[in-house]
Formats: sequence, structure tokens, C-alpha cells
Amino acid sequence: MTDTKKRSTTKIVAISAAVLAAGAAGAAAANAAAPAAADRPAAKADAADRNLTRDTHLTIAAAVKAAQASLDAAAKEGQKVSVAVVDRNGNTLVTLRGDGAGPQSYASAEKKAFTAVSWNAPTSALMGRLSQTPNLKDIPGTLFLPGGAPVQAKGAPVAAVGVAGAPSGDLDEKFAQAGVAALNG
Repeated sequence: MTDTKKRSTTKIVAISAAVLAAGAAGAAAANAAAPAAADRPAAKADAADRNLTRDTHLTIAAAVKAAQASLDAAAKEGQKVSVAVVDRNGNTLVTLRGDGAGPQSYASAEKKAFTAVSWNAPTSALMGRLSQTPNLKDIPGTLFLPGGAPVQAKGAPVAAVGVAGAPSGDLDEKFAQAGVAALNG
């Protein structure tokens, strides 16, 4: 190695060491300046506080049970579908894409479930509302086709099952209802 290369390598090592030292010193100073978390009083939220609400949510185990029941019902009839289960807020809990299900079925199942839980009604029943209010279909994340069924607790929606991929929406909804029924049995 030439003297020029040795000097260049030495400079790079020295600069790197200086940068690391400066970073460590800065981190130490920042930590020293911040008050310890133990010194701050903890915020309290009383369960009786009128600013809080309680929601009932489907467990993951129940969501999987419903999705599998829907997928099994479709398989018994030789149908290749995807199934989605969403919670009360429309968040996907589980999605199962059956063997051979079309690529569009995955997203369609999620949208049908989202639509069913949002209106607490089967999506087949919601299709009729489009003639009165056609702009409903423009709400992001919704799909007004049969195949979504709400899961209720005391009449309120807690989840929904969406199925897509069968040759008709009636079959999709039949399989979604099978998932809901599995939770009631």
C-alpha cells in the first residue's frame, strides 16, 4: 500500500471515530436533559369516565371459525371463493382465499363484509337502496353486491362476513350466512 493510501485510510478512520464519538455524546446529552418517566405522574382514565365507550368485538378465534365455515360451505358445493371477516370498525380480522378462487374475489369479499357491517344489513338487502340513493356506491371501500352478512350481538353489528367468487351473489351470500350461523351454534 502506498503512503498516500495509508494516510487516506488513516484520515477516514479518524473521521469515522470522531463522528461516532460526537453522536454518542449527543445521545447521552439528550437523555440526560430529558426528565425520567418515573418523575412524571401517570395519566389516569377511570372506567366510569363518561368520555369512554365500550365496544363488543369478535375474537380472532371466532372470526377464523366463521371464515372457515363459509369456505367449507362453498367447497361442499364445488365453489371456489374468498372469505373475509371484518370487525365492527370494518378492519379485516381474517381473510381466506380458497384454492382456485379468482384474483378479484379477495378484495371483493373484504368490501362486501365492510359494507354489511357498516349498514348492519346483508348486502343483498342494501342493493335496493341504490335505486333511491345511487351515490351510496361511491362511498370508499363499499361493494353493493350480495355476499356480505352482518354478525350481531343484541341487534348491534359486531362484525361481518363477506364472500366473493361464486358464479352468483346469491351463492356468495348463502356461504356468508353459513359463516354467521357457525357463530350462533
